[in-house]
Amino acid sequence: MRSKFDEQLNNLNQEMMHMGTMIEESIQRAIEAFINQDTEAAKEIMDGDAAVDREQKKIESICFTLLMQQQPVARDLRTISAAMKMVTDMERIGDHAADISEMTIMMSRNPYKVNIEDVKKMASETMLMLIRSIEAYVEKSNEKAQQVMKQDDVVDDLFDQVKAELIDFIRANPEDGEQAEDLLMVAKYFERIGDHATNIAEWVEFALDDKIHKS
Repeated sequence: MRSKFDEQLNNLNQEMMHMGTMIEESIQRAIEAFINQDTEAAKEIMDGDAAVDREQKKIESICFTLLMQQQPVARDLRTISAAMKMVTDMERIGDHAADISEMTIMMSRNPYKVNIEDVKKMASETMLMLIRSIEAYVEKSNEKAQQVMKQDDVVDDLFDQVKAELIDFIRANPEDGEQAEDLLMVAKYFERIGDHATNIAEWVEFALDDKIHKS
């Protein structure tokens, strides 16, 4: 019985890694499409969001099966519970890749008049957070989970900086205010991705430490 359970638990782990790879690729492609104003790539990312949703449902089904058919010990129960919470954050990250792509299409009519370097920095830092949070899960690494949580402050600071820069730009160039507002929305999506990556890291920590009680 335990060997069957371990096999299903391993299957859960494989599907979690697969979904992690899917959202990493979606965000990376969304960043590239945003920087290059590549509308075709942006449309493909939006179309691909349904595949992430299907993977979420598949993982949730595996988790329910494990909970209903087996009697997991405390650590296994934390692993399954954390996975169910993590896939919600992972799915939302996939949604934000689609959101950023939608904004990319909306802004494609004109070249960027605003300096997007700090938004690109946000994108890079957020991508690193996401990769580390998935690695923390795969490697069962509390250390990497902690790194992600600390890095969230970096992303939050960058967002505040981008917001201040865009407000200044709108004041000086009201005719280009719409593009600046759209860029602020893109920056906000990156901040949210950072928040979701932090949530994933916190659930990894919960799964590994029986002293933590997370709700």
